[in-house]
Amino acid sequence: MSQPPGPAHEPAYPGTPYPGPSYPGAATPPPEYPVASAPPPQYPGGPAPQYPGTGTTTGHPPQYPGAPGPDGPGPQYPGAAAPPPYPGGGGPAPQYPGSTYPGTPGPGGPGPQYPGPQYPGPQYAGAAAGSPAPPQYPGAPGAPGADPRFAGQPPQPAPAPFVPRPAVAPDDLQYRHQGSRVHVAGHQRGADATAIGQLATQIPGALVSLAVVSAFALGLFGTVVGWLVVVAWVASGALVFHRPTELRFARHALRLRPPLAEERARLEPIWREVTARAGIEANTYELMVENSDDLNAVAVAGHVVGVTTYSLNRIPSSNLAAVLAHELGHHTGGHAWAGLLGYWYSLPGRLAWAFTRGMARIALAVAGVFSAAATGLLILFMGMFVVAGFLVAWYITIPLVVAPYLLAWAGRLGELRADQQAAALGFAPEMAEVLHHFQAEEDAAKAAAAGQGKKLQEPTGLARLLSTHPDNYTRLRALEPYLQLPR
Repeated sequence: MSQPPGPAHEPAYPGTPYPGPSYPGAATPPPEYPVASAPPPQYPGGPAPQYPGTGTTTGHPPQYPGAPGPDGPGPQYPGAAAPPPYPGGGGPAPQYPGSTYPGTPGPGGPGPQYPGPQYPGPQYAGAAAGSPAPPQYPGAPGAPGADPRFAGQPPQPAPAPFVPRPAVAPDDLQYRHQGSRVHVAGHQRGADATAIGQLATQIPGALVSLAVVSAFALGLFGTVVGWLVVVAWVASGALVFHRPTELRFARHALRLRPPLAEERARLEPIWREVTARAGIEANTYELMVENSDDLNAVAVAGHVVGVTTYSLNRIPSSNLAAVLAHELGHHTGGHAWAGLLGYWYSLPGRLAWAFTRGMARIALAVAGVFSAAATGLLILFMGMFVVAGFLVAWYITIPLVVAPYLLAWAGRLGELRADQQAAALGFAPEMAEVLHHFQAEEDAAKAAAAGQGKKLQEPTGLARLLSTHPDNYTRLRALEPYLQLPR
């Protein structure tokens, strides 16, 4: 229950922890009431106030109700017939002019009744019989565990319930190089046969992209500016190795973010162990996190290694180390930068091909509105155009058709090589556990679909040829030499 506003500074009541007021301009603090051993303080800018019951400014200060003094009991404030004693004090609490406690008479009648529910609790001392009990706020006088320092304050909201954080996966990694000198390899990164194959496969697409960029640049900007645009596009591939550009690409395109402090505290020791076993400087690469419930990680461009929150928090440290070693294998083998570089240089050609297919669909739809003969003629014209392309520029068109299958094959080979890199660093059993986890998830999805009367569609032969990852059993068989298992 709140009270009307009182003085800006409450005097120190006997037996309470309130300090006395500090008046402006006073050299020393005023004496503690009710002992009047010194004249009252001088208020700046005018004479001191006349205290009730004295005729001079040097009379005794007011005596609070119930406190002894030289002139007897202090003045009773108007409107207080029987004020309750102030908690912790030596007498009843003072009644401020113009206000009364609920149920007590005053000059203008009963005081205001404060709204709100009446909570059960003890009656204030000195309250009239039968008057409702005032609400007991947390920390208010009379409330259980009351603290007089917070008397009269409104109730505070209850604190939010404590929600325990989920337990972090166990740290079962054997740190071989913790606190020891790390042997740094002579070559930090390279390009194996998989990376070179990816780049070679992307050459036809890059030539088509060069033709598309040159046609647009020269047609829109003229000869001089157009060739500058073409040169700038060719030189833009170097941004694959520019760390700030890589980080922006990872944040905006792949939705990766820098790890939090607690995530970095778990991730960095495991990463340092992995890089130490490989002889790679840990600071060469940038660790990032993806908010995802999937067990996964990614090697991006030339310097970024991303890991999902599931992998970071839900799998043991040894399995997380195997996943990170796999991604490190993609970086040291050149798979990450070769794949992104080839994709970037083939992007204009891909966009031009998508635009051409879209226009062909629109043309066929429009021709179908008029007649079937018009549609047939349009299909014939498109077929002749494709055949002419194969006959005139077969060295471009045939690689373009075969390129997706070659790239998928190179991707599958790169995954096997990255698994072997992790196994060579001593993480073959942990890598096998991760692959078994993947297979268990696939089996669970099939069982759930079967329980609902559905059947998951198995990938066709063509889809398997276009897959960039081999199936789990193929990867497990490739790890068997490192697991020393009997065949």
